[in-house]
Parts: sequence; structure tokens; C-alpha cells
Amino acid sequence: MAIAWVKRNIRAFGGDPDNITIFGESAGSVSVSLQTLSPYNKGLIKRAISQSGVGLCSWAIQENPLFWATKIAQKVGCPTDTTTALGNCLRVADPEAVTMAYHLELLNLQYPLVYYLAFTPVVDGDFLPDRPENLFANAADIDYIAGVNNMDGHIFAGVDMPALNRPLVKITADDVYNVVKGLTLEKGAQGADAAFALYTQMWNDNPEQQVMKRTVVDLETDYIFLIPTQEALALHYANAKTYSYVFSQPSRMPVYPGWVGADHADDLQYVFGKPFTTPLGYWPKHRTVSAAMIAYWTNFARTGDPNKGASTVPIGWVPYTQEVGNYLEINSDINYDSVKQGLRAPYVQFWTSTYQKLPDVATASLEYSSNPPTINSLVLLGPETSWP
Repeated sequence: MAIAWVKRNIRAFGGDPDNITIFGESAGSVSVSLQTLSPYNKGLIKRAISQSGVGLCSWAIQENPLFWATKIAQKVGCPTDTTTALGNCLRVADPEAVTMAYHLELLNLQYPLVYYLAFTPVVDGDFLPDRPENLFANAADIDYIAGVNNMDGHIFAGVDMPALNRPLVKITADDVYNVVKGLTLEKGAQGADAAFALYTQMWNDNPEQQVMKRTVVDLETDYIFLIPTQEALALHYANAKTYSYVFSQPSRMPVYPGWVGADHADDLQYVFGKPFTTPLGYWPKHRTVSAAMIAYWTNFARTGDPNKGASTVPIGWVPYTQEVGNYLEINSDINYDSVKQGLRAPYVQFWTSTYQKLPDVATASLEYSSNPPTINSLVLLGPETSWP
């Protein structure tokens, strides 16, 4: 409704109703993706940018909303004998009580954090009349940029394995395998073994702690963000102009180890020009990457091409093609070599093909308590719900 309002009224504010760009990050990035896929926005949006999240992410769609609605209803004292009674009661329940009925714990989780992101959009037959992967024809006239940060999964991995950010705390190969196993529950031991073999193939007989810890971050970055984004790029490319990127400016968080790259949301400060508005907190190199991102983003919004517009860019951003997989690596050292191809292609191939062909194991359901939710076994948010 807000997008439709802009379409109707923005001309009165000096805007162009035929050149609307929406962009967002993380949950906002998923929202952008889903807005482009919904038939309600047909003809309203001209361009879109998804930063670290698409509608195909495992955490983008809730597969079992009635389960969670029932648990929330029980917490706030609503009846659950019929869905009508449940829904009517929740609609008039105290908003604060409903909001506080679910508390996301971050300590001693039984399974990876990504499985606990329960309150997400659903395929409702209305805004989303079908699964996101089946709706890309609705975005056929929308220019699209989608990308990830090179260590987007670090924030999740740091919860799943706190030792990652503690240099004096060592991890073992078994610790890494347990994280892999947690992300591959629906494929059982066969899936875990295959993923573990791929992600540890460059380990030597006695891998350094930094290598092992970065493996966990790469695994979670791929699973949670990069793989579904690559799949969305491929589906969108079939219909419209598409650009792919990876943002790799190292994290500035002083409590993180020096090997940590661009963590989740690290890109936002540069997109919104914080190195210029608070210059004492940044180095010149940070203004370099910020200026580049602002130029690419605003050119794209104006013209549909990040290279063309009022702002000068450091290097030409080659459009994505599924055959080659062109992408731009964005950091403070953008140069000719920043234009690359086949972003983590072996890992994309594994998750979208090899892994999917493995047989599923028997699954049951998610359980919920007043403390952290516990997963007895998994039917929600597995990768088979993300990729066609």
C-alpha cells in the first residue's frame, strides 16, 4: 500500500512515479525481494536492491505458521480449539503480550540460530500466492541488484560457536562437524558428511585455529545468505537486468579477531555515507568504499545501470549472467580485478544440486517452550524449501 501511495503521489514531491526503487538489508532485503515477487506490485516498482537476503533464504518464509500461532496463543491465554477462535482472540490480544510471548534466546541453543527465526512471512495465497521461487515472472520488468557480505554468517556463527571470537579458546574438527550437522538435519549423516568434506577439503592434517573458525563462518554465510541469493539472481536473470556483488570491506568491530571480513549489516554504514557524516570515526579508505557504493546505488536508481548517471564509479560493474556469473567485489580497493566471475561456484553447485539429490531423513516437528525453542527434528526452513 505504501508503494502504491508513492506511485500515486510522488510526483507532487518532485519524484518520478515511473522510476521507483526499493532497497533493504537483511529482513528488509527479504522484504524487498518478496515485494518484487508479489503480484500486487506489478507495474509499481522499477528497480530493487537486496542486501543480504532474498525470498529464497531458508529463514525468509515460515513453513508452519499455525504451529507458531498456536504456541503464541497459548502464551497469551487465547483458545486454540479452532483456528477461527485462535485468530479472533489474537487480533484483540494485548500487542505487548503478543510481542513478548516469544523470546529469542542466544545462549546454549540446541541447533543453529537460523532455525529460531520463527516469525517471518508466509505463503498466504494473497500477497504471496505461491512459493517465492515460482513468482519471478512478476519481477520481469524490474532491474535488480542482489548481493551479500563475504562474512554475513559471522553474526550467526558467533552465536552457534562463541569460541569463534575468543582467540584463546580452541575448537576441534568435531565442533565444526556439529555445526555442519545442525545445518543439514534434513539430509542426516550423509548430508553432513558431504558438506563437511567440501568445506574442509583445504585443511591440512593440523589446521590452524583461524582456518577452522573461518570455515564455520564460510559455511553459515553460504547456507544462510549466499546460496539462496545466487539462486535468486539466476531466476531473476531469466526475465530482467540483474547485477551481483559481494561486499568485503573488513569489519571494524574492535572485539572481533582480525581475520573477520564484512559481517552482517557492515555494508549499511557505507551505503548511508556514515564515513562522511562522522569523519573522525573513519579512515580515508572507508570514505573511498562509501563513495563507490553511493555512486553505484544512486546511478542504478536513476538509470537502471550502476555505471551510468551523475556519479562517477571506480570500475564498470558488468551485469550478471547465469552462464558466467559476473559479480563485483566491493571494498576500499576496487580496481580492474574486482570484476569477477563464478562467486563460490563449487559451493553453489554443491548446495543447489549435489546436496538436493541426497535422500531426506524422517522428520517431525519443532517444539517450543518458555525458554529457547528446541528442535526435536526438523521440517521447517531446510534448504529444500529454498531452492527449486
